[in-house]
Amino acid sequence: MALNIKPLSDRVIVEPAAAETQTASGIIIPDTAKEKPQKGTVVAVGNGKKDQPMTVQVGDTVLYGKYAGTDLKFESKDYLIMREEDILAII
Repeated sequence: MALNIKPLSDRVIVEPAAAETQTASGIIIPDTAKEKPQKGTVVAVGNGKKDQPMTVQVGDTVLYGKYAGTDLKFESKDYLIMREEDILAII
């Protein structure tokens, strides 16, 4: 996944995972009730702050806050750009 965008400082670009269309019990979720995914894959990483190196790397699967990041559409794909501190965990 080559992305021509280089985030600055401690920012990360994440490709969100696809939203669930069906529950574990088999109930189909309508489009109006789908929730924004909170999991995604890191596709680009900035250089980090001067005194704090980045802990996430390209290819990591991460969990982030429900309202974290800014939506970004690039080459007909949806991405989120967020600060590294908005990432809650690496899976």
